[in-house]
Amino acid sequence: MKKGIIVLIAFIATFSGSVKADEGMWLPALVQKLNIDKMHAMGCELTADQIYSINHSSLKDAVVALDHGSCTGEMISPDGLLLTNHHCGFDEIQAHSTVEHDYLKDGFWAKSRDQELPNPGKTVSFLISITDVTAKIDSALTPDMDENARETKVEEIASKLEKAASDGTDYQARVRSFFESNKYYLFVYETFRDIRLVGAPPQSIGKFGGDTDNWQWPRQTGDFSMFRVYCSPDGKPADYSPKNVPFHPKHFLPISLKGVHKGDFAMIMGYPGRTERYKSSYGVEFTMNVTNQVRMKVRSKKLAIIKKYMETGPKARIQYASKYARSANYYKYSIGQNKGLKALNVISDKKALEKHFTNWVDEDTAREAKYGKALSLIKDAYENTDDEVAGAYMREAFLRGPEIFRLAMRQMACMR
Repeated sequence: MKKGIIVLIAFIATFSGSVKADEGMWLPALVQKLNIDKMHAMGCELTADQIYSINHSSLKDAVVALDHGSCTGEMISPDGLLLTNHHCGFDEIQAHSTVEHDYLKDGFWAKSRDQELPNPGKTVSFLISITDVTAKIDSALTPDMDENARETKVEEIASKLEKAASDGTDYQARVRSFFESNKYYLFVYETFRDIRLVGAPPQSIGKFGGDTDNWQWPRQTGDFSMFRVYCSPDGKPADYSPKNVPFHPKHFLPISLKGVHKGDFAMIMGYPGRTERYKSSYGVEFTMNVTNQVRMKVRSKKLAIIKKYMETGPKARIQYASKYARSANYYKYSIGQNKGLKALNVISDKKALEKHFTNWVDEDTAREAKYGKALSLIKDAYENTDDEVAGAYMREAFLRGPEIFRLAMRQMACMR
């Protein structure tokens, strides 16, 4: 599954004091076909139609994508109030902070709607529909196409499908590939651009434990911030204007004060959607030894430099806070991922699966002709990694480093 603006669903059930998480991630549009019976057996009381429907309001209308899928939010009132993580509002909290009004340190709460703070560039997207368009794309592809020809044809058909789905509307449409381009889905969204900060706890609560606590479980953290979605008076997406009004979503999540109980069913639904569970053993080794190692090495230096400047005064601390947090986020992620992959013997499990696949291929001449070179081709692609290592260093040290490099690249692109 490739990263995209998609909604994913996973569910967890609690039995006799132990927690059992079902394996995998699923598209809401496929819950009826693949998952709902099992979910009901585990205690879910919702129907598949209440989770995802294009004909009436459902959970998909209350679980939203912030900033085109970089974070998840939940609509919790009929007047556009939105709940999300503290780090998902961190950039906005920082942007509104000054030495005199340090909302990172002290928190922020709008006492009335006219005190809610606008955030140019922040977006909230509502999922309208998901449509399987695999057959429409596959019908134009042939086995003898090389990779470039295949990609060109896929992009051509995808553009037509996206245009047909969005023309004459306020919607945005994107075709996304899944399972290494074995499936294609058309996602349609409506994106709102007037998003205002309503409240956030102090950083000591919202980010309790700091970066040391990040990517750890359990987290003792008041990890939340609140925004409100605004629209034009006719209910359409619009840029910020004092004349805009709170958006009334099709569905919102009611707040329950009953608490949770042993044996309750729990479900996770949100963005972004990306899984690398289908990587080969060679891919996992590359992730551990190249991607993560480079990221840890470069970001440890980068974080030390940023922290040094943050300690020069309160103004510098505020100005660098978001950059430091973003860099520390995946620095800690890489450390934890490598630790987890080793502890779970993922590479050994992948190699066992690949051996099983090879035996299956060898049992049939037709399969051998079609798939016999698959693993060796994948292995060869990961063999010569010098350019990839150099690219990883360039991305971490330059593209995700000082802004001057990204600014220079944008200027060069504009001059072409």
